[in-house]
Amino acid sequence: MRVLHTSDWHLGKRLLQHERTLEHQHFLDWLLETIKSEKVDALIVAGDVFDTGTPSNTALKQYYDFLRELYLTGCKHVIITGGNHDSISTLNAPKELLKYFNIHVIGGVPANLEEEIIPLEDKTGEVQLVVCAVPFLRDKDVRLSIAGETAEEREQRIKDGICNHYKELVPYIKAYKTEGIPVLATGHLFAAGSSTSDSEKEIHVGNLGQIYGDQFPVEFDYVALGHLHRPQFVGGFKHVRYSGSPIPLSFSENDDRKIVLLLDFENGTLGNITEIPVPRQRRLVRFKGTLEKVQIQMLAFENEDCPLPAWAEVQVDTETFIPNLEENLRELLGGKEDLELITCRQNLIRAKITLDSQVQEDLHLHDLQPKEVFRKRCEAEFPELAHDDLLQTFDELLENMN
Repeated sequence: MRVLHTSDWHLGKRLLQHERTLEHQHFLDWLLETIKSEKVDALIVAGDVFDTGTPSNTALKQYYDFLRELYLTGCKHVIITGGNHDSISTLNAPKELLKYFNIHVIGGVPANLEEEIIPLEDKTGEVQLVVCAVPFLRDKDVRLSIAGETAEEREQRIKDGICNHYKELVPYIKAYKTEGIPVLATGHLFAAGSSTSDSEKEIHVGNLGQIYGDQFPVEFDYVALGHLHRPQFVGGFKHVRYSGSPIPLSFSENDDRKIVLLLDFENGTLGNITEIPVPRQRRLVRFKGTLEKVQIQMLAFENEDCPLPAWAEVQVDTETFIPNLEENLRELLGGKEDLELITCRQNLIRAKITLDSQVQEDLHLHDLQPKEVFRKRCEAEFPELAHDDLLQTFDELLENMN
């Protein structure tokens, strides 16, 4: 059986209010063609189908149009699990209808755990692969709240709860393993030792629910993970993998590989794992430095065969505030159709030096009261403005905290 693992589509995602719909549509169209050309038997989507719990009509239409076209490709099975961005009710709403098309949706942990066990059959009715379709595990799914517990105790309870959820699935798959049928598990979580980008939300506070690759049951032949946007395997365990997001969702992901993973199960075992690159449609680029350096970089930029204009984030290092900077940079680009400036900020170098020198001349930082530190920061960052309103608001915040 040939399985394709993907995750973290984030349909409906915006970047600084800029729509990503066109990029997502390019990916979905490419994915359909890849499923046909690679003769994929089963598609696994490991969470974060949508970017929010209330996806737009456009995002919902993309999702349902894709599922309709997917049914026509000959792909026999589809497993979709919910992520931390997804609404359980939104994903689950059409699940009873989708079952008739061999599309299995597990938006959240079901009341009956056995519903997470999904045997995949071939044309003859023989089970070729069993999927433990585990969605994102919310706090209520993995631990009971205990009054007075410490942060360390809470962290351990979350980890234990996640591990126990997977262990509780093992009795349901024992018979299949005895028959030599491989098992694939899904997950939407933060695994210890993994590499993050700027665009993942913490799943639990401080990403407490980190588990290691060797904490998944040995009965799992492959663990298809979602949540992290960089493709990677976990802690040296090459069968425990994140597929990553198919498009860069933040500027920090621009240089990341974007892939889907193709798995071949033969004679009851996992054979080849093939990375298939996702064609890049749009580049997200960063320009940093002095104004002169940034201008040179922007004018020299080439889009390298991407069909959509690149989006640029600019940071200009300057000793004084530059009025109308963003407007002037847009004028500089003029008719340059392959690059669009979407965000610009100024890094005021002198302000930082001024604050450091103020603190050193008067007192060590730890000797100052919080309000005095805040006042000096205001004077350094906004020397031309009055700070009375800011200081009053700061006093109110301190009072509320105390």
